[in-house]
Amino acid sequence: MTTERIMLGLLLVGVAYGCGVVLWPFLSAILWGAILTFTTWPLFKRLRRHMRPSLAAVTMMVCSAIAIVMPLALLTSTGIADLPLIIEGINSEIEALSRTHPAPNWLASLPAIGPQLSTAYLHWNHDVRGIGEALHPYAGQIAHYALKALMQMASGLAELVMALFIALFFWISGDSLGRVIHAVLTRITGNYADRLITIIGGVIRGTVYGILGTAIVQGVLTAIGLFISGVPAPVLLGGVAAFVAVFPVGAPLVWAPAAIWLALHHHLGWGLFLAGYGIIFISGADHIIRPAFIARGAQLPYLLTVLGVLGGVVTLGGLGIFLGPVLLGVGYTLTTEFARGAYQTEKKMLQ
Repeated sequence: MTTERIMLGLLLVGVAYGCGVVLWPFLSAILWGAILTFTTWPLFKRLRRHMRPSLAAVTMMVCSAIAIVMPLALLTSTGIADLPLIIEGINSEIEALSRTHPAPNWLASLPAIGPQLSTAYLHWNHDVRGIGEALHPYAGQIAHYALKALMQMASGLAELVMALFIALFFWISGDSLGRVIHAVLTRITGNYADRLITIIGGVIRGTVYGILGTAIVQGVLTAIGLFISGVPAPVLLGGVAAFVAVFPVGAPLVWAPAAIWLALHHHLGWGLFLAGYGIIFISGADHIIRPAFIARGAQLPYLLTVLGVLGGVVTLGGLGIFLGPVLLGVGYTLTTEFARGAYQTEKKMLQ
């Protein structure tokens, strides 16, 4: 009997290895399809009450494509089209920094403090000139990294289309697949299976809703503000703002320099408008939407989310923005949960 079990175990390991080899090229698409299915499952169940499951699954796939694939495709195509303009603008700004410019007319016309600010501007401009001369050799590298990031995002779109196709079958067979996963986890972990599913679900909801959802909202608001203010390439800069919104500083890294750029290019009114818009709406969304979304799931260390986004983009391309934080979050939470259980066991033994 023992020999039969060993042989059966070896057979299962071999089959599992073969399945892993076959599915490895589609691993990121499968994971993203699973995450998309899980986060949208409540909406799918509502649709299923009013139509057939297969039609509801197709509707979810089409809506997801409109909400996810089309914006990313627009961002990628617009970014590639605007990249030469952005590179030219960066070169122009760096060259402008290398030259001495007089103070803007509106600065000198300010009552009482205008002359003092104009003098301070001349000293500041002299210091910035040295910064511009130092940055000039790196303009080509900036363009190279920007183009590389856009190409990675474009390659991620193909995987995202595959993920939507996989998610279609996850929506159709979600109930039976969920029962199989629950049975397998119960066989492996016993009564801990329900707790394990709750933890994984909370981590996915907390990451997707709290971090990525808020970043997308901030990116859209940033693009709208930049478009209204007349800043070039608002779609591309809005995508950049959505990416950096996962960091502690966030979207102000985009809209604050844009507001300063407007003010220095004799558009003080639009610069002040963009600054106020960024403080009230863009940063306000971070303080209002993020806590509301995170409350729906597990809270994770911010550093873990940042590392997940960066490592995910480098390893998996555009899909890594979503997969990286979720995978690290699940691993971290399961590790802490396991350690907490071991600590409680040891504490009971000491008592």
